Amino acid sequence: MALRRRQFTHASLLLPLLSGFSSSAGSVAVDSGHRKILLDTDIGSDIDDAVALAYLLRQPRCELLGITTVTGDAQGRAQLAAALCRTAGIDVPIYAGIESPLVVESMQTEAPQTRRLKGSQPQFANDQAIDFLRATIRAHPQEITLLAIGPLTNIATLFSRDPEIPGLLAELVIMGGKYSGYPTPWGPTEWNIIVDPHAAAQVFSAAVPKISAIGLDITWQVS
Repeated sequence: MALRRRQFTHASLLLPLLSGFSSSAGSVAVDSGHRKILLDTDIGSDIDDAVALAYLLRQPRCELLGITTVTGDAQGRAQLAAALCRTAGIDVPIYAGIESPLVVESMQTEAPQTRRLKGSQPQFANDQAIDFLRATIRAHPQEITLLAIGPLTNIATLFSRDPEIPGLLAELVIMGGKYSGYPTPWGPTEWNIIVDPHAAAQVFSAAVPKISAIGLDITWQVS
């Protein structure tokens, strides 16, 4: 695993963010309600997003409404997500999203883990991800947690196309950024943000009822 991006496990992301879920099979649940989740991911570069998706697929109180992929080879990333969903025996809508950042040149053009896929793979529409997110959020106003664990290109585009969407979310949860002086190999930077900084600026300025952002200064402390 390359250290150019980040080094942490799924626990550093999911346990703080999905705090309403139980943190292990033997623990006592904090509440009994389900959460409606939309997952936006750049699965396929490091292992963390795959483990996060596996966690969500096994969590009985997670109602995973759909998955969208972002950055280079969004099609291959969608195929990886589909492979995990098939293994779990769960049918989840999956859409390949936007591959290029809003302004800057792409820093993530490939999904290396797609090399592990065997045989023919399904093809996913790569021009419908934003419309899918928009329609799903509008169908469940104030009920959905949008979980963004990749660069924020899809989310910024969604908010730009439909400015009412941020206010229709229950919560936006982001894995990205760095918010303290805790030492990491990349100084003040973090991969998901610098891959599309203009998208990040748009998302963080949106009128979302609640934003939870878990930064590299937190995730770097979990190994």
